[in-house]
Amino acid sequence: MAKIFQVSARAGMTRVVEPIARALLRAGVTPNVVTVAGTVGVLVGALGFGARGHLVAGALIVTVFALTDLLDGTMARMSGGSTRFGAFLDSSMDRVADSAVFGAVAYWLATQGDHSGVAAALLCLAAGGLVSYVKARAEGLGMTCNVGIAERTERLLIVGVGGILTGVGVKPALEIALWLLAAISIFTVGQRMAHVYRQAQQLQPDGQA
Repeated sequence: MAKIFQVSARAGMTRVVEPIARALLRAGVTPNVVTVAGTVGVLVGALGFGARGHLVAGALIVTVFALTDLLDGTMARMSGGSTRFGAFLDSSMDRVADSAVFGAVAYWLATQGDHSGVAAALLCLAAGGLVSYVKARAEGLGMTCNVGIAERTERLLIVGVGGILTGVGVKPALEIALWLLAAISIFTVGQRMAHVYRQAQQLQPDGQA
């Protein structure tokens, strides 16, 4: 299933971050340190800037530090593969960062009296958590779930673009982006559940309902 942020674009970004990854590894920096640093950067951008209405600065900071997802993954691959704890830490820090981003957006919209925008932000937070949970639960049951139109990178890019446009004066852009994101996140949950259902049917012994 095609994703908004295409595989070719991801591959291009990986080629850009590879020299940085090599340099950090040579300096003794571990992928786990990069994971935590990236999350701290997202928290600063979301809570220190976005929640206070500095949407352009907040969105740019969050985007830069969110890209550490590619950097720590590249470092793990170069150093022999991700450890179990590394994978756990990465997933956990992603949830912390996502909660901060959408919580900050919801808070700022509430201060502006935008109740529809707050509802969209909270729906994005819930649906985004479901997107990740469905994949994690499927993989915990021995199935794959790497499908869906909008994964974490796509979700952060959409809300980031909306924030930047609103910050430069296109007032409805953030709310529009949030409702769009909510819709495609819910659609992605449906895609993943359908994908897992098909796998479960194939793995089911003959004769069982």
